Amino acid sequence: MTRLLTTTDIARIVQHHGLASCFQQLTSYLADDYRRWQEFDKSARVANHSAEGVIELMPIADARAYSFKYVNGHPKNHRVGLPTVMAFGVLADVATGTPTLLSELTLSTALRTAATSALAAQHLARTDARTMALIGNGAQSEFQALAFHHLLGIEEVRLYDLDSAATDKLIRHLSAVPGLRVVRCASTAEAVRGADIITTVTADKRNATIVTPDMIEPGMHLNAVGGDCPGKTELHADVLARASVFVEYEPQSRIEGDVQQMPADFPVTELWRVLRGDARGRQQPDEVTVFDSVGFALEDFATLRWLRDQAEALGLGQDLALVPAMADPKDLFAELALAPAATPETAPLPIGEARAAMRAISPEPLATTAAAAQADAMPA
Repeated sequence: MTRLLTTTDIARIVQHHGLASCFQQLTSYLADDYRRWQEFDKSARVANHSAEGVIELMPIADARAYSFKYVNGHPKNHRVGLPTVMAFGVLADVATGTPTLLSELTLSTALRTAATSALAAQHLARTDARTMALIGNGAQSEFQALAFHHLLGIEEVRLYDLDSAATDKLIRHLSAVPGLRVVRCASTAEAVRGADIITTVTADKRNATIVTPDMIEPGMHLNAVGGDCPGKTELHADVLARASVFVEYEPQSRIEGDVQQMPADFPVTELWRVLRGDARGRQQPDEVTVFDSVGFALEDFATLRWLRDQAEALGLGQDLALVPAMADPKDLFAELALAPAATPETAPLPIGEARAAMRAISPEPLATTAAAAQADAMPA
């Protein structure tokens, strides 16, 4: 059987341990897997782009386990009541190919992204950093603020977003956190002025210049999270040119990260080399460092390992008959006889009738694309 973890299970893990402990545990799993970097079969993620967003598959494997994550990025989803990012993932046994874990990864991706940011900053930011500017106050922002508060001792977060309601939401969630001061700012320039760390986590799929060279002060660390696909950036090229830049997986970052706007020979350092001690992180107090984070499959692999271990320890999740359990592994056809026959009451509606039924209860048309219109015309 495959173990299924839902969003409720993830919430129970966080409630059991507390958010600070979860971040600490996740960074430990992440660091362990990054330090054995060369044991993994790695590739850049496979992406399908549209005018509205992107859908991606992120695979990786070592000798024992294989994982992948399905994830999207659709910045306009909030207009229809959906998250910008939605994800699920699978952990499978390499020896047999059996999927052992199927888990939600929407909440978990937010946790692992913030944990990865904090892990990198532990090696790249100044040790006396206490103030962080947080540009972009959407769904990821609480996780970033709290990871840096719990793991790096950040005492003040300075907030800015074009959407004031997003900042209202973030202040509401952070205002009760002991030892964390929250400051609303009127612009990016105001938020970053005097900050030790700048975190950018914006969603628009465009080449933006949210942080410009005139905003940079000696000793700053930039945690650039929002630039994560071709044609989507947050930092002015001259900010990168004047900084020491660190990435997760260079072949993917060259395509998707802020460094996509730089020459092919622009120097970057992969994070695993810093974590293993093969390369240095921050070398001078006045050095400007950038973690150009796009998200890499190894981080999801580590997260799925953590979720599997938590599910076993806490007795969470439910068994899912995702793969048939056959008396004769060569007799797959016999499995068809095990399902109860459909009756007129239980048989699914034809595609066209199902869409018509949904339109009757929804003021918004469901068929908004050529593909949906074609599906309406398909024979039952």
